[in-house]
Amino acid sequence: MYLSDMHTHSIASGHATSCTISYMAKSAAAKGLKLLGITDHGPATLASGTASYFRSLTFSPKKRFGVDLFYGAELNILDPAGHVDLEDDLLSKLDYAIASMHVQNYRPGTCEENTLAYINAMRNPHIKILGHCDDPRYPVDYEALASSAKENAVVFEINEASLAPYGYRGDTRANNREILRCCAKYQIPILLSSDSHGAEHIGDFTYAAEFVHETMFPESLILNNQLPLLKVFLQTRLVSVHKIP
Repeated sequence: MYLSDMHTHSIASGHATSCTISYMAKSAAAKGLKLLGITDHGPATLASGTASYFRSLTFSPKKRFGVDLFYGAELNILDPAGHVDLEDDLLSKLDYAIASMHVQNYRPGTCEENTLAYINAMRNPHIKILGHCDDPRYPVDYEALASSAKENAVVFEINEASLAPYGYRGDTRANNREILRCCAKYQIPILLSSDSHGAEHIGDFTYAAEFVHETMFPESLILNNQLPLLKVFLQTRLVSVHKIP
């Protein structure tokens, strides 16, 4: 059993969910989670959270139903320069950010272009997680991504919604295998993420965990149960998880 899920979406993401943050926290508590990350889509996603919504999260309770809450955003990478859809002054008020590519906001480019976009985004000190970079529509150089992630103190996620039968990104297994190979090589931690839109899949890593364990990936590099380390890492700008005692 894993104790944290740092990639979830509430009603503020505007699609495929009708759950408030409070209801999501209640569901997380019922499933035995101790830490829940709310990462609604950035404003470039149609009908998603506005800048004022993300600003208001600063005043939201940090614990509900016994679950510690971290408030972040799943940012849209907008171009090969790595621009994202929230400004730094607002990001500095959130606990952390995920950077992802979505076809509505970033047209898939060449392997070189997509890789450059991720690398440039990772230079933003507020970005701590690369979101579902297993998407086969966006070919990338995983060696280059891993090297940059190590340098910029960013971790990869293994996304349940990519590997589950209900996923829509196609066959991501080869890409996830390459992510795990590079993370093991460079000793980069990972997070298992549900990418739950609403409460149904919060804390559900059925397929992601099975895949990770099949590859014999070290449990010591999975951050979901290392809660003190995870909290410090997500909230500390440009500090590698390896440098935290």
